[in-house]
Amino acid sequence: MEDTDVIDQLLRTPATWAVVGLSTNRARAAHGVSAYLKGLGHTIVPVHPTAPTVHGARGYARLSDLPEPPDVVDVFVNSTRAAAVVDEAVGVGARAVWLQLGVHADEAVARARAAGLVVVQDTCPAIEGRARGLG
Repeated sequence: MEDTDVIDQLLRTPATWAVVGLSTNRARAAHGVSAYLKGLGHTIVPVHPTAPTVHGARGYARLSDLPEPPDVVDVFVNSTRAAAVVDEAVGVGARAVWLQLGVHADEAVARARAAGLVVVQDTCPAIEGRARGLG
């Protein structure tokens, strides 16, 4: 699939999105983007070391703590930590990984794609969704 097709499918198909880096801090981009995704009908699962409840959803300290694999892992950590998150997403059986604007982990992305995951890198689902008239 072309990147635009992948993005369309991920945004338009209701799914469980594990948002890594999502906290209760409303000033952080992860908070607003996850609210946008929830508004599109996606289930949001916060993943943060302090495991806060965000948008009414119970948080988990790491992806491996989730009771079932998420469909999409949305990566809101900096590039130096992103590879570990991508590798963990592969390990827990996620279907896709979305790395936010400015987040790069090229070698981990290659490993994820080799493992059969769909990967979107260096873009934002809220920006992409609004550009498509969603939400």
